[in-house]
Amino acid sequence: MSMLTPPGMGGKYRIKGDKYPRMRPRRRRGRLTLAATASVVVLGVLGWGTLQLVDVFTGGGKQASAAGPKADCSTRVSASASAAAAAKVPKPAQITVNVYNATPRSGLAKDTADELKKRGFKIGDVGNAAKEFDKKVKGTGILLGPASSLNTSLPVLGTQLAGAERRTEASRKGADVDLIIGTGFTSLTKQADADKAMAALGKPVPAPTSSKKTC
Repeated sequence: MSMLTPPGMGGKYRIKGDKYPRMRPRRRRGRLTLAATASVVVLGVLGWGTLQLVDVFTGGGKQASAAGPKADCSTRVSASASAAAAAKVPKPAQITVNVYNATPRSGLAKDTADELKKRGFKIGDVGNAAKEFDKKVKGTGILLGPASSLNTSLPVLGTQLAGAERRTEASRKGADVDLIIGTGFTSLTKQADADKAMAALGKPVPAPTSSKKTC
């Protein structure tokens, strides 16, 4: 046996010449691959957790962006509704007013009707109030009309007599409205103030958007 032959190998691994057998153990590639995969998974989990924390503290980008269009849409809907309501407000020339005097003072119905006519209203009947109202209206007056006049003719006529009570009758036919003068009446609202109030009725005002609405 040669002196260069490792013990226990006999003659099978006899070394010849200047070449020696490699005694280094095989590389464990499987463990390295597993370790690399585990590292990637850990980094991915850490990244996902970081994004979740960012969403918690910032309120969530998707939810914030989704809330924006809804709020805008809510505003548009409110503005459109207000504009439509303003468009339904009639002009004085489109309103026929019956003027009735429910006070003991004579001449109030005619004088009031003449003033309303100067302000552009159409005048219908003029005279004393019916028995159910005669001397029973304590305030400045009552504005009475059909149910359809609640948000149309009555607000316009109301600009001419501040403090007047507004009433509607569901069974009433036609579009005329009544102005029943009460004992607290002194005169119609000053025309300058009435004109300002009239102009305000025609201006659409967007509703507050604090309440949530969907499109």
